[in-house]
Amino acid sequence: MSRPFNRVFGWTLDHRWLTLLLLSLMSGIAFLGYYSPSTIRSLFESAPEQVSKSESERPKEIEQSPDVEAIELAKAEVVLVIDSEDFFTKESSQGLRKVVEAIESLDYIDDVLWMDSAPPLNLFGLREPILPKPSASERQFDLAKERALNHPLIGGQFLSEDGKTTLLMLSINWLFVERDEDVMDGLKAVSQNAVEDLPGVDFSFLVTGRVPMYLTFYKANQTNRIKYQAIGYTMVLLMAIILFRGIRAVLIVSIAPILGVFWSLGVIRFFDFANNPFNDVVLPVMLSLVGLTDGVHLMVEIRRQRAAGLSEKEAARAGIHKVGLACALTSLTTAIGFGSLSLAHHEIVREFGWSCVMGVILTFFAVITSIPLACSTWLGGKIHHGHEKGIIDRNLHHISGVIDFVLRWPKVIGTIGILLTILLASISLTLSPDEKQITSLPTGSEASRALLHMDKAFGGLEQGRIDINWSEKVNSKSPAVLEVVGKVTEVLENEDLIGTPVSISKLVDALPGEGEVADRVSLIELLPPPLKRAFFTPEQRHATVQFRVQDLGIARYSPVFERVKVQLAQLKAEYPEFVFKMSGSAVWRWENLYQIVVDLATSLGSASIIILIVLGISYRSLRLGLISIVPNMFPLAVTGAALALTGHTLEVVSVCAFTVCLGIAVDDTIHFLTRYLEEGRTARTSHDAIRKAFIGTGTALIMTTLVLDVGFATVLFSDMRDQQIFGAMAGITITAALFGDLVFLPALLSMFGVAPKRDQNSSASDKTI
Repeated sequence: MSRPFNRVFGWTLDHRWLTLLLLSLMSGIAFLGYYSPSTIRSLFESAPEQVSKSESERPKEIEQSPDVEAIELAKAEVVLVIDSEDFFTKESSQGLRKVVEAIESLDYIDDVLWMDSAPPLNLFGLREPILPKPSASERQFDLAKERALNHPLIGGQFLSEDGKTTLLMLSINWLFVERDEDVMDGLKAVSQNAVEDLPGVDFSFLVTGRVPMYLTFYKANQTNRIKYQAIGYTMVLLMAIILFRGIRAVLIVSIAPILGVFWSLGVIRFFDFANNPFNDVVLPVMLSLVGLTDGVHLMVEIRRQRAAGLSEKEAARAGIHKVGLACALTSLTTAIGFGSLSLAHHEIVREFGWSCVMGVILTFFAVITSIPLACSTWLGGKIHHGHEKGIIDRNLHHISGVIDFVLRWPKVIGTIGILLTILLASISLTLSPDEKQITSLPTGSEASRALLHMDKAFGGLEQGRIDINWSEKVNSKSPAVLEVVGKVTEVLENEDLIGTPVSISKLVDALPGEGEVADRVSLIELLPPPLKRAFFTPEQRHATVQFRVQDLGIARYSPVFERVKVQLAQLKAEYPEFVFKMSGSAVWRWENLYQIVVDLATSLGSASIIILIVLGISYRSLRLGLISIVPNMFPLAVTGAALALTGHTLEVVSVCAFTVCLGIAVDDTIHFLTRYLEEGRTARTSHDAIRKAFIGTGTALIMTTLVLDVGFATVLFSDMRDQQIFGAMAGITITAALFGDLVFLPALLSMFGVAPKRDQNSSASDKTI
């Protein structure tokens, strides 16, 4: 493999102007991705087909439902959370109405749903406001508060049980929204201005909901992308200056990651992968580090060849010959690790995986062309200056005792490595999957604070439901329908983590009168149509029970939903004509929670097998591929055990981090094995080959580990919890990978490795003599 590789990339040094033209062309394509990605994207989009259906092919119209707009609690795009000591006072009621009037006057507000707009619950359908007029007596306010809390659509939905928090659910007309801030800070400012001159009104406001949460998430990503990339690149540059002690070497090494990141972020825009939380912050930092680590290996070798007396061009060619193939293998295995994420079921994870694959390939191409090209010019004339002053080169002899100790006790250390990896992997298997909405929001942001407040005041922001359908044998006006709905509601009410379920049975139960709810089915017709049809559509033989879910982590709800599911199955056995189905985003996440584990197993398993095959083919030795398993699995086991022992769970970000870390951890193993085989051609014994591989790669391995650790450490300062976890996992994995490759790998090579050819030849000569 090395000869074709050397010939192809050695060609770039013989035709430097063509190589420079190719690099410019790649940069131009990436530039197009930044400013007009649709130009390229449109070339691959097929025109929509015009399909004309005959009258006989058109679907028949289904039975029309009454033209009534049902109340939808989950329809609101923005939720305004208002806190006060008591809303049922003269001052507070006036202030609340002022806030609603101010918000309704905004062009971009389509609808405001709040407790005073809830339909009345009386047998005559007379409109009576929930919130009395300011002129009402204190007694009237107290009675109104009691009625509001007892109203099934208000208590626990628009008004908290303690009466101190109320919600305004807003629908947005996006045609009139000029800035994203209008639906967040703008709404809050309008609300505060509405009550600032009213004496005795002490309201506090928080804005949350689908839109504010997304905008908070998006804004944080945009800010972090610039901020932490700048911090990361600065730290990496400082590290390179300290390690190389030569400004020219630093500048040349920096070219590759800069090009790799620029190309990658431009190209992924052609695939519409840009708006992804991991692509925004993690991808550019990661690619810059991957490019820098390969560049460090290449630069260390080129500097060594220049110090040995070779010319600029020949030193660059020798660098490609010595470590180019190893860099290609590391990029290939890293791309395989990232590519396995494309098998995940989460769209964000899949997009991140494909973006990483493209980025790693482009970054490797930048490394293997730009660095040798720059080194072969006048820039490479003095790159070896400071070579002897490198901190690691000067101090590598201090840790050379490590390899002597390892080779003195290879069986003991190798056995410890195998057993320790198995033990840590066993601890890692105790990780349980989980997912929270708040983890995708910046820590301390208004959206996250509102989410926590909603958990305490209303039992959660997120809504779930149980859909109930019945067969044609059951009359929709039958008492059995109301009886079944009531039992389903009771099942939910018995669960502490389920927040305030609402159903048609609770609405009927709230109407004046006595007797069992099932016997009062005729009262359904007396309910206001918008209220009734929110939970009951008789012509479709369908009813629904809605409930709230806190953002405690979906794993906390696993036993809750399991119990509900069992009781629904029991109801199905008791009422065979009825069908029950749990739905909603929270239920969907619970049902697919195991998929996080499946995605991780699929990603790691497929990546590990393919990497093993690639290494076996590349080194023409299945034995070396098997030997590499322990040093490659050890860092992942360390990270997994660290997560388990610190009480963390397995989340989507963990799946990404584990797979990415596998791709990066393999890099050090490949460089060590490549040098081991190279040294084996001239070494007298296998121990000599291992020792020379340790000395030959030790500098680059330690340098790349330091650079990677510093780079990923910058992500720890992000205000996004997922990004912090990713950075921490990457740092632990990379550090553990260095230990595995400098301690356990030499021991395993001594125990199970193939003896160098010279050993075999010497043995044959001895026998002949």
